[in-house]
Amino acid sequence: MREVWKGSPLLAPVAPVLVSCGSMERPNLITVGWVGIVSTQPPRLSISIRPERYSYGLICESGEFAVNLPTRALTRAVDWCGVKSGREVDKFAALGLHALEGSAISAPLLAESPAAMECRVFERIPLGSHDLFLADILAVNLESSLLDEKGKLRLERAGLLAYAHGEYYTLGKRVGSFGCSVRKRRPGRTSPKAPAGGRKKGPGNSRNRP
Repeated sequence: MREVWKGSPLLAPVAPVLVSCGSMERPNLITVGWVGIVSTQPPRLSISIRPERYSYGLICESGEFAVNLPTRALTRAVDWCGVKSGREVDKFAALGLHALEGSAISAPLLAESPAAMECRVFERIPLGSHDLFLADILAVNLESSLLDEKGKLRLERAGLLAYAHGEYYTLGKRVGSFGCSVRKRRPGRTSPKAPAGGRKKGPGNSRNRP
């Protein structure tokens, strides 16, 4: 048995990212739950922000921001920056956080975040309660501890945070990896049966692979 509710933004889990904006002299943070990748070539993403938010004006003015991936240690900051306004308080100072200079934008990065994407807006679309900012990802800033000895990104080391229906969670046990549904089985290992009709390409085929 199922229930049908009226339409609502129930997508979950999502990454409750900390978007940094403003300047190095006056940095600001806003928590954004509605963020997504819109293109891999060129690399582009989107964030949605209400026009009444203080950060909205800062981003409109500069056209730049950084998306900082949150960790378990940043849970309180993620929640606090989502309910407090930069008009009333210096969020960096209040939380004991530090602004980090970016390599491609004038907007600050969050030093306590192990991974950040430096972004420049190329279009803003009013969609209702929120405006959608479409931006080019100009650079990715990473803590060296997230790279293994071969230089491969090991993002699982970051302890990233997720958000679902009013609750914060850490990522749990790995249950698969990209391409696991079609990967050839190694000797001595079992794998799930392919769906009826043979193996099919998933949404992340080689041409769309991140």
